[in-house]
Amino acid sequence: MNILFDSSLKLPLYGKGKVRDTYQVGDKLLIVATDRISAFDVVLPTGIPDKGIVLNQVSAFWFGKTYHIIHNHMVESIESRRALSKYSPWKRPLPELLLGRSMTVLKAERVPVECVVRGYIAGSAWVEYKKKGTINGRKSSKGLVESQELPEPIFTPTTKAAVGHDMPLSPGELTDLVGARTARKIEAKSLEIYNYARSYASERGIIIADTKFEFGFHDKELILIDEVLTPDSSRFWDASQYEPGQSQPSFDKQPVRDWLIASHWNQKKPAPALPANVVEATTERYRDAYTLLTGRKFKNVFI
Repeated sequence: MNILFDSSLKLPLYGKGKVRDTYQVGDKLLIVATDRISAFDVVLPTGIPDKGIVLNQVSAFWFGKTYHIIHNHMVESIESRRALSKYSPWKRPLPELLLGRSMTVLKAERVPVECVVRGYIAGSAWVEYKKKGTINGRKSSKGLVESQELPEPIFTPTTKAAVGHDMPLSPGELTDLVGARTARKIEAKSLEIYNYARSYASERGIIIADTKFEFGFHDKELILIDEVLTPDSSRFWDASQYEPGQSQPSFDKQPVRDWLIASHWNQKKPAPALPANVVEATTERYRDAYTLLTGRKFKNVFI
């Protein structure tokens, strides 16, 4: 079943993204990870079953694993009817479809930066490097090939655009935007979290090629927010299949991208519906990412 949540949960809506919907619950927020999927900045009409559960569960896993590095906004991952009942306003029951795919979080003042860390050259970084020999506007080593491991992980922040594409930020632009102290801290914490997660994942046969983090302030403390190290926010590669010099298969929505490109869609609304085989292949990739990263058997039934 695709859980798209296009209709209201009859809670005060705090914000709506491509994949996540956020609601007000008392002095906290309820973040719901739906099964919606986007590609080329367009939300598709077809959802990916269990995608929202994977995103929520993987984020909850990493929030717990990285708490020693930096505190985060997670209060509770909603994985039981008892937990769900605590957040039902006015004694009105919330739908059990929220189980496994939602969490309550602290309110935070968002730092308006996508904190991207790259350990390998891929995606937009590879495109830029081929054209200019730079990554995020800065000169890089000569002779790199696609998907090659970089000499050391690099911090390549971008703007966080409400619409359209995020734009690279130079060190000076980042400082102007958030201040020198915050700029230094989000860079240091982003690299520390990435290096920790990269080492952990490598022991499980996964390469984290790159990822992005978001931060915010709660009671004047910088904390990690949004999602963390999920297949949507990161590029996960199977280490056993890794071959530099070419694009790598990843544990994400690559089957969706490949099918859309082959369909010659113009990348404008409305997007075409996905065929069943593409939906199934993508669902399996998300489930596999969960199992490999957490070491737990994936489940989509909660009581």
